[in-house]
Amino acid sequence: MSKRTKIIAAVFPVLLLFASAQAQPPVAVKMTKGKARVTSLQGEVSMTCPGQTQAVIIKNYDFIKPGCEVSTGADSRLEMVLPDRSVVRFAEKTKFILVQADIGARGSRAVGISVMLGKIWTNVRKSLVGEGDKFEISCRNAVAGVRGTVYRMDVETDQSAVVKVYDGEVSVAGVSRAKETEPPETPGPPQPVAGPSVIEGPKPVTMEQWVYIVRSMQQVRITSDGQALKPRDFTEEEDMDDWVKWNKQRDKQFEQ
Repeated sequence: MSKRTKIIAAVFPVLLLFASAQAQPPVAVKMTKGKARVTSLQGEVSMTCPGQTQAVIIKNYDFIKPGCEVSTGADSRLEMVLPDRSVVRFAEKTKFILVQADIGARGSRAVGISVMLGKIWTNVRKSLVGEGDKFEISCRNAVAGVRGTVYRMDVETDQSAVVKVYDGEVSVAGVSRAKETEPPETPGPPQPVAGPSVIEGPKPVTMEQWVYIVRSMQQVRITSDGQALKPRDFTEEEDMDDWVKWNKQRDKQFEQ
């Protein structure tokens, strides 16, 4: 082997290693059933789980268990991956509870996240199971359920909310809430009793129900009292901000 050939043979592996280091590989995460794993973290994020009296600070690659309440601080962001490899992200000043993150024996999933305040972005992995599969993001006044799509939910301090869909379809429904029980009246003097009559059986009293199918590049707004405005289209130009750009960049890494 000539001297020139030896030099090329020695340099080539180094060039390959350098090229590999410069490329952005897809995000690979080892998951555990029933938990979500933190895959990106900016700023300070705290978590309080059942049985704990004080919040703990979350670190990158920590697990979030069902029942834990998580709060992101100012200038903070959190990304977590669920057992089905769906990706969920939370903006600053967001508070949520991971309600459920289960995968069944045949691949069906049962995922539930309740958002009390702030912004959540979800890139939901498509399911091949069909019936029995559930992936729901909820706030006080609405539930958004999907099987495979990209969408976000913003929840304001007055509990008004907006759901924006970027790809696929989302079923957004009002949340049933029983009417608050009125306090019993103070007993007064005896009153005459009416004769027998037919009465209806017991049934729950709920707020007015509504359901909308929100499609790609559409949004629906929910008022603070739980009513929904008619879905409308939105454009990339009016929607684009730093939060949206960051999520789209992160989504590309998971698609590789």
